[in-house]
Amino acid sequence: METYEEHIAIKAWAEEDRPREKLLGQGRRTLTDAELIAILIGSGSRNESAVELSKRILHHYKNDLNAVGKASVSELCKFKGIGEAKAISIVAALELGRRRDDTEAKTVEQITGSRDAYKIFYPLLADLNHEEFWILMMGKSNKVIGTHLISKGGQAATVVDPKVIFQVAIENHAASIILAHNHPSGSLKPSQQDLDMTKKIIAGGRILEISIFDHLIITDDAYYSFGDEGMM
Repeated sequence: METYEEHIAIKAWAEEDRPREKLLGQGRRTLTDAELIAILIGSGSRNESAVELSKRILHHYKNDLNAVGKASVSELCKFKGIGEAKAISIVAALELGRRRDDTEAKTVEQITGSRDAYKIFYPLLADLNHEEFWILMMGKSNKVIGTHLISKGGQAATVVDPKVIFQVAIENHAASIILAHNHPSGSLKPSQQDLDMTKKIIAGGRILEISIFDHLIITDDAYYSFGDEGMM
């Protein structure tokens, strides 16, 4: 089985501290990402400490926690020193962090612009290795009714049926909706398929008297708004 055994030179490591004691004595904000992960995995091996092992994992993912958050249990188990239990602990902790963002997003009750919609969609669409298409439904005065997953796809695209979108919107008595999908590639540029699909859905909304307020493309660290760019 393939394993990730890349080691970082000792001179590249920060000064070693025992992370549990550091958290108790100095507070959680003082810990590095590696030290927090080390607390999750609990122990290292005869050859490296838990902190050193955590640094090796982070180094592999270019110190990007979003990239670590996308890793599966089986992928993390490829690192020497990480078994299934430790991998599950890492995955569960990062998922809790994502859900915390989701809880904070639910405080948005009214949409005043693309940023409000982004706060709701980001926890749903970030850290995915495949495309998903969601809608946000609104009532009068752009009050948020809820969100709904329309379709899932592969890494490059997802098939969207406008009939499903409008069926869900009508069932929820939505006066307007916002469309959103993610680009796992990180590109914020709309594809021709994105443009054609948006025009088609806008046209259907006019017939049904359901306004299409905006369409967002979400990546792990940014978003593109069709509305802000004058594309609606």
